[in-house]
Amino acid sequence: MIRAAEIEQIVPCFRPGARILEIGAGTGQQALEISRLGFNVEAIEIPSSGYRDARVFPVIDYEGRHIPFPDESFDFVFSSNVLEHVGDLSALNREIRRVLRPDGVAVHVLPTHAWRFWTTLTLFPAGVRYALSREQAQIATTIGPPKGLLHKLKRHFGRHGERGTLLSEHWLFHPSRWRRAFRADGFEPIEERPIGILYTGNMIFGTNLSIARRRKLARFMGSSTRLFVVKPIAGR
Repeated sequence: MIRAAEIEQIVPCFRPGARILEIGAGTGQQALEISRLGFNVEAIEIPSSGYRDARVFPVIDYEGRHIPFPDESFDFVFSSNVLEHVGDLSALNREIRRVLRPDGVAVHVLPTHAWRFWTTLTLFPAGVRYALSREQAQIATTIGPPKGLLHKLKRHFGRHGERGTLLSEHWLFHPSRWRRAFRADGFEPIEERPIGILYTGNMIFGTNLSIARRRKLARFMGSSTRLFVVKPIAGR
């Protein structure tokens, strides 16, 4: 539901007939939806992502460093909630520059400080909900209590991305920080705006909140994600 609403705002960034690469495609659901709209889409993902057995679109496994396509292969490179999970972002951005055509651009959806704040604020109630959940009971049965619960809660209360801590992510995910990171890697933002939907990493309300209500909440609580359209800086 949420990803579909994001796709509605992302697709207008792509010109008709464009060849698109999605990085970190997961199950390939977003690549599938974009391809259904008439775009030529390739999708890549690391094999350890956990989505391998749930794929709905042809997704190419890659080792996470070298994009398995020749130079100047794509009009657009797209990612959704991926860059925060990349350990060496500069190396990935170099690869993105390599596979983009001379007039190509990258389109990224990234988490914001608002997402981090509300996700942090709802950690405790979400943790209690998980502790009482059927999922936790199944894990506890498999690897034994309290080990199963402690393992999950450690992940639950940890950082989301590959850098910093749970606390430092409140500024690492700020739009100004993403802008600096892009410029440091030779990209200039040419369009930037909030997606305008509020949700947390804990999905504390599950599917009980409609997209319309999430849009209204985002007006005063902040958008959970932000769209960045960036192009390589000439000569960099």
